[in-house]
Amino acid sequence: MDMDKKFKSSVMKLNNIGGTPYLTYNSLSAVPFINHAFSTRLGGVSGGEFSTMNLSFGRGDSDENVTENYRRICDSAGFEYESLTASAQDHHTVVRCVGRENRGVGIRKPRDMQSVDALVTNESGVTLVTYYADCTPLFFVDTKRRVIALAHAGWRGTAAKIGSEVIKTMRTSYSCEPEDILCAIGPAISRCCYEVDEDCCKHFKALAELDRDKFIFPKGGGKYMLDLLEANRQIIMSDGVPAKNITVSDVCTCCNSDLLWSHRATGGKRGGMAAFMCIR
Repeated sequence: MDMDKKFKSSVMKLNNIGGTPYLTYNSLSAVPFINHAFSTRLGGVSGGEFSTMNLSFGRGDSDENVTENYRRICDSAGFEYESLTASAQDHHTVVRCVGRENRGVGIRKPRDMQSVDALVTNESGVTLVTYYADCTPLFFVDTKRRVIALAHAGWRGTAAKIGSEVIKTMRTSYSCEPEDILCAIGPAISRCCYEVDEDCCKHFKALAELDRDKFIFPKGGGKYMLDLLEANRQIIMSDGVPAKNITVSDVCTCCNSDLLWSHRATGGKRGGMAAFMCIR
């Protein structure tokens, strides 16, 4: 099937350079000093349930395959492999500021921290890397102070407001102002596919300061459809980022599981995708 013809989005572009496709945001592509990408499940060398572009170490795929996949996505999307600096995600809200001294951590070098769900930098030559397979990626760019951040927002991180923690770090560590920050949210599992139970939903019902009717949709029987993208949008806006500065993905990972890894669609038998961003 011709994926280029099947892919539909009003805010994202499917790029296919050298046989290794990746997604970009139109809004972020307009920022001249950054490069960014979101990988797909296509164009790699992995086999079996990881076929073919798996960027997750430790799931059972060989390290050699994963490393070659990183080299392929870097060549395709224009990142320097040696510059990759990865998170160590565990669904918490730790935000780490990184620089050139951290290049290679989590990719070429062992992880030196065990809980990092967001990365921030203002240095060129450092490519931030975070991981996904339904959870919500959050991209942040301060266009005035040239600061970038990536965050992994699963349901726990979203309910704990990891987006707010990133903005707080950008303000305190880099003197950023929310009105100067551009954000992009997703792609992730969307409201159409993300059913949760009461134990999960209660954490979102507790977000009383937000307009919960826009991201919690009762189905009955203790089940709910949850819109993590909208919840993250409201959280980011509550910290002063203007609505016009925020782009929300219209690509559901579960609905597009032939292009993107989805934990739900595969029953957990899957590889992993990654978000990338660097200052040129």
